Amino acid sequence: MEMSLVDRWICGAEVALRTLSGGSRAERATPASALADTPSAPSELSVDEKRLSGALMRVNHVGEVCAQALYQAQAVATANVELKAQMARAAREEIDHLAWTEQRLAELGDRPSLLNPLWYGGAFLIGLVAGRLGDRVSLGFVVETERQVEHHLESHLERLPAGDLASRAIVDQMRIDEAQHAVAAQLAGGVELPAPVRGAMRLAAKVMTGTAHYL
Repeated sequence: MEMSLVDRWICGAEVALRTLSGGSRAERATPASALADTPSAPSELSVDEKRLSGALMRVNHVGEVCAQALYQAQAVATANVELKAQMARAAREEIDHLAWTEQRLAELGDRPSLLNPLWYGGAFLIGLVAGRLGDRVSLGFVVETERQVEHHLESHLERLPAGDLASRAIVDQMRIDEAQHAVAAQLAGGVELPAPVRGAMRLAAKVMTGTAHYL
């Protein structure tokens, strides 16, 4: 049964509260659980390594907070039932990422960003605008976002301590999932965004990740 606009906004508010309260639950086990040994245990990382891993995983967690906001907003903005379903499927996988990064932050003795409500609100507005510009533009926004996230995660794999196998396993699976989301959005009809828009998105992401590294 198709939900009314009010019902969709209520569901969206519920997702926002769950995302920001730390109550996300993954459907898939964390990739770190597949490790045969525990050289990546926080107790075996140096203080500096733990601090670096915590900062990088906090940035990744912020990315997943924003992903929830973007997908929720774009689902609200479209009248296309198939696109709503596609956004919902991608959002569910992003919930896994959100829960995995939350868990890893706790294991590292670190915390999520203090500015998560701000990140969520800003991302929701951006997703709503993208959705209002039409389905093909909305999908193109997903393609570009996921490509930038994939590149960002690749850089984290280079920066994470070599001994932090748990964080590296999580980031690598996230990278694989994000690449698949980009391909799915492109196949669904996403258009390539203009170069100035892509550049603005990169700049905004740089500001966000730079701030979240510390806050």
